[in-house]
Amino acid sequence: MNTSTQKFSLTGPAGALEALLDLPPDGVAPRGTAVIAHPHPLFGGTMDNKVVQTIARAFVLSGWRAVRFNFRGVGASEGAYDEGRGELQDLLAVVAHSAPEGALALAGFSFGAFVTSHAVAALAARDPAAVVLVGTAASRFTVAPIAPELHDCTLVLHGEADDTVPLADAMAWARPQTLPVTVVPGGGHFFHGQLPLLRSLVARHLRTV
Repeated sequence: MNTSTQKFSLTGPAGALEALLDLPPDGVAPRGTAVIAHPHPLFGGTMDNKVVQTIARAFVLSGWRAVRFNFRGVGASEGAYDEGRGELQDLLAVVAHSAPEGALALAGFSFGAFVTSHAVAALAARDPAAVVLVGTAASRFTVAPIAPELHDCTLVLHGEADDTVPLADAMAWARPQTLPVTVVPGGGHFFHGQLPLLRSLVARHLRTV
């Protein structure tokens, strides 16, 4: 993302996981740590995905440490794709390593949003300060509901013209929870041409939490 991005590795449940850390500007005390999950490993998803980078940038500009990582079997991360089960354990291992204390934010894009939803449930006792779910893969996976007490700190973003995960499927997931969804007019799954808007919407949300 920038010249100050720090590469590191940690031990996950299936072996080494590679990760990247971005810090707020010098002199800015971090508000906490955001852990951001990438899209589907079998369809080219990595921690370098442009939407993931955009989410990370929004967190950094809002004063958060931002940690991105590759799920098992992606890049230099060891292990093999596990349909979300093992990937959840990967995410929880990254949280334990990179954000053992202090304010925690969880974010994910597409498949990563599905995994993140289950991490939010698993870390309920930690009471995440912010949750960001972008292009939530509700048509393809069983996305966990967000606890009512976390609705105020949760941002769900979806493109109106998403042809990978139709908006109707995201709404069908959100409707029983009365969980608001912010819709980007004309936006596709990867928000081509609208990444600055995506970054702005995430940053705006982070100013409220």
